[in-house]
Amino acid sequence: MSRQLKLGAFLMATGHHVAAWRHPQVPANAGLDFAHYKRLAQIAEAAKFDTLFVADSVAAPTQDIASRMARSDHFEPLTLLSALSAVTERIGLIATATTSYNEPYHVARKFASLDHLSGGRAGWNLVTSDNAAEALNFGRDEHIGHAERYSRAREFHQVVTGLWDSWEDDAFVRDKASGAYYDPSKLHVLDHVGEHFRVKGPLNVARSPQGQPVIVQAGSSETGRELAAQTAEVVFTAQTSLSGAQAFYADLKGRLAKYGRSADSLKIMPGVFVVVGQTEAEAQEKCETFQQLVEPEVGVALLGRMLGNFDLSKYPLDGPLPELPLTDSGQQSRQKLLTELAGRENLTLAELGRRIAGGRGHYSLVGTPAQIADRLQEWFEQGAADGFNVLVPHLPGGLEDFANGVVAELQRRGLFRTEYEGRTLRENLGLARPQNRFV
Repeated sequence: MSRQLKLGAFLMATGHHVAAWRHPQVPANAGLDFAHYKRLAQIAEAAKFDTLFVADSVAAPTQDIASRMARSDHFEPLTLLSALSAVTERIGLIATATTSYNEPYHVARKFASLDHLSGGRAGWNLVTSDNAAEALNFGRDEHIGHAERYSRAREFHQVVTGLWDSWEDDAFVRDKASGAYYDPSKLHVLDHVGEHFRVKGPLNVARSPQGQPVIVQAGSSETGRELAAQTAEVVFTAQTSLSGAQAFYADLKGRLAKYGRSADSLKIMPGVFVVVGQTEAEAQEKCETFQQLVEPEVGVALLGRMLGNFDLSKYPLDGPLPELPLTDSGQQSRQKLLTELAGRENLTLAELGRRIAGGRGHYSLVGTPAQIADRLQEWFEQGAADGFNVLVPHLPGGLEDFANGVVAELQRRGLFRTEYEGRTLRENLGLARPQNRFV
């Protein structure tokens, strides 16, 4: 079979556009409506998407403008995906869990459990937290600094993956006749002692169907890229141009060899924000409908968060983006991307806030299924992507538009599957099942 691209459905309750919740076709209470998520999962699985992806934050926004934004109430991702595992069969289930405000044993146990519940479809989006407010919910006065977050994340990953190998695949014999529940020679105690963690082990969950859940990351800073090259199997990234995406792709793939990895062991899936119409004019009209719902103050509040947890409310809306220090609490790569965008197009603060209201700095496409497929094919075939994490303005309508239009067009071109290759996420992504490190 010729190389085919991978697709993830990024589910953000009402949709990725900051004003999606105000659209008449969107259920405003979507964040806590399981029937809504069940429908989304089944739309994506029917279209043969590789994954569902649910992001997370462990702090609710509390600034005054937050009351105008639908981001304060939503399911905890692992709980949600565990429920969705019961109403889906093949699609991958990727949840975000921060290494900054969790313990490795908890994360290892929960994702191994999800992998068993789903029959081998779990993925962990390893993040270091870019929301400074999270610190206040976990006994800290301020967020952990960028360098320390990544140091902790590297060791966190080491502990989690070590715990996932606590048991060999056939350790649990459960032999009623002999009375042997497991083979003691196939149990391995991690006994980790490091800079950030002391974890004895073993994990109280058998080795999972995939051996280990798929590791996903989204860091694009220098430190983030190095961590991804060492540990990630899928990378989500924000890129705004073909040349920029090609450079990122080549750089990250080029780092793999020093860790003894092949290029195929890491799938790079840039985010793409898509608005689909039967004609280009219809697509533009749909997009503008959402843009008209963006209050300038809401767009600027979102911008401040995306730039690295800055309060921009004191700056004039019709003025330029102020010079900001390098964020130590947020995403440095996203700060660089948005700052360059503002300078390149000479955007005011309000214009920049409105500009990112949908895609939040990701590559954005507005057009017909064929036009959108053209660009995705170009990136895929010209060394910029192995697939895409798809962001739609509103749910469920935007996902239905993409599934019925763009997916069908990609299938017609032979660029995307018409049936799943296997039952596990690893099989469908073309990733090897990892060997147990103790064997």
